[in-house]
Amino acid sequence: MGDRYVPHAFSHIDAHPNPVRLVDALYRLRAEPFFASYKRRLRQLLQAQPGQRFLDVGAGTGDAARELAAETGAETIACDLSQTMCAEMKRAGLEQVVVADSHCLPFQDAGFDGVWADRVLQHVERPARTLDEMVRVTRPGGRIVVCDPDTATQALDIDDHRLASKVLGLRQSVSIRHGTFARRVPGLLTARGLLDVEVEPHTLVIRDKRAVDGTMGIRDWAGVFADRGHLDRSEAHRFNALLDDAVEGNRFLYAVTYFLTSATVSTVRTQR
Repeated sequence: MGDRYVPHAFSHIDAHPNPVRLVDALYRLRAEPFFASYKRRLRQLLQAQPGQRFLDVGAGTGDAARELAAETGAETIACDLSQTMCAEMKRAGLEQVVVADSHCLPFQDAGFDGVWADRVLQHVERPARTLDEMVRVTRPGGRIVVCDPDTATQALDIDDHRLASKVLGLRQSVSIRHGTFARRVPGLLTARGLLDVEVEPHTLVIRDKRAVDGTMGIRDWAGVFADRGHLDRSEAHRFNALLDDAVEGNRFLYAVTYFLTSATVSTVRTQR
């Protein structure tokens, strides 16, 4: 996100040399119109009602859990593997916070009316296992909503398309543990017997300098890969020079598509 982070930073938040910077990165994203928009749609897809109980898996700073409760009157519980994130959620006033591994959620079967995971499955070690756990703890008729970017949909326009493709390829294979898992979610939920499986594409498009330097940290990508030995230092310098040229010439474009998948847990559980 514009930090010199360890590989898979959001997979091991507490191992980051300065995890507070990752907290700050999430708050920056929250303020962006694109993220605010799809997050609002995610909450709508949960179909929450007053008195119902919902779980946010990998809740980060807990903003979505607080907002869902305020908007609908539903009870919300937030869990995250990171003690840093859980401490931030409590500091921000979220009452029900649990440090938990998404591969083995510490909740009873069918205990929630809905469960969601936003930009989480791309980072966990076994995303299919996390899906299983989300389904397990959701009651029959309850809602599952998942959102992640598919890094294979990335597009970047600078005046060296080979170098752009190389950096984007590293984003897919090095920065994100499961960068294309989002496309698999609809099929996996269908295979697990869920109903009403629907997918909405939401495409993030960045053209302005502020987002290049700040929100997405695009200017730092090549340097991080050079630090890790995945890219020549000369290529990193060239990437940033071309980035500057494109931004100054109002020609820059970066885009990636997020897949927002929703489904309903069947009243008949599929045996696996």
